[in-house]
Amino acid sequence: MHTKEEKLEAFGRLLDVLDTLRVECPWDRKQTNESLRPNTIEETFELCDALIKDDKKNICKELGDVLLHVCFYSLIGSETGDFDIADVCNMEADKLIFRHPHVYGQVKADTAAQVCENWEQLKLKEKDGNKRVLSGVPDALPSLIKAYRVQDKARNVGFDWEDKGDVWQKVREELGELEAELRKGDKEKSTEELGDFLFSVINAARLYHLNPDNALEHTNQKFIRRFNYIEDHSIKSGKNLTDMTLDEMDKLWNEAKSTERNIEK
Repeated sequence: MHTKEEKLEAFGRLLDVLDTLRVECPWDRKQTNESLRPNTIEETFELCDALIKDDKKNICKELGDVLLHVCFYSLIGSETGDFDIADVCNMEADKLIFRHPHVYGQVKADTAAQVCENWEQLKLKEKDGNKRVLSGVPDALPSLIKAYRVQDKARNVGFDWEDKGDVWQKVREELGELEAELRKGDKEKSTEELGDFLFSVINAARLYHLNPDNALEHTNQKFIRRFNYIEDHSIKSGKNLTDMTLDEMDKLWNEAKSTERNIEK
C-alpha cells in the first residue's frame, strides 16, 4: 500500500491532469454541472455493479471514475468562485468531526446503533442542516433504497417495532389486503396495496439486518444466469425459445440450478 505522501501526490496528479484537460480538451472544456450529471449517475451505477460482483479490479477503476466527477464539479465550482476541492474536503472533514463526538468529543457511543442515533440528532442541529428527520433522503433515490432509508431514519429517532418478530404480522396483513384488491380487480387500489406490501417486506429486511437492494440484485443476476442457460440450450438445439414448452424450459431451469449447486460445492 502507498504512504500518505504518495496518496497526496497521486491526488495532486489527478487534479493537475484535470486542470490540463479543462483547458486543452474540447470535450472537457465544454462540460457543465448539468451536462456531467447523467454521466455521474451512470458512473455511480457502474461502481455499484462492480461492488455487488465483488470485482476488485473494476471497483478500483469505477472509484476512479466517480472521484474524477467529484474533482470535475469542484473545478467548475472554482471557476465560478463558489468553492474548490479544498472547500469540499474541509467541509466533509468538519462534518465528520462534528457528527462523531464519540471520537472527537466526550459523547459515549459503544455500538453502531448508538452512533446512528447520535448521527441523526446531530444532523438536525447542524446550521443549515436538514430541518426534518426525513428531509435528507433524496427524492431521486430509487424507490426500494428510499423505502429502506426512510425506515432507518425513523428508527434512529425511536419510531420502530419493539419486537422485530411482530413485523411479519404486518407483512401478512398487507399481503392479504393486496390479494383482496386484486380479486376485486381494482388496479388503482391494487397498486397502492402492492406498494404497502413491498414497503412492509423491506421493513422486515431492515429489521433483520438484510439489505433488500443487494438481495434483489443477487436474485436478478441469478435469474439472468439461469435464463441464459435456457437460451444457450435453445440456440445449440436450433430451437427458438418461443417454440419450447414451459415443461422444457422448467427442466433446463432446474439443470441450471443443479449446475450452480455443484459449482458452489
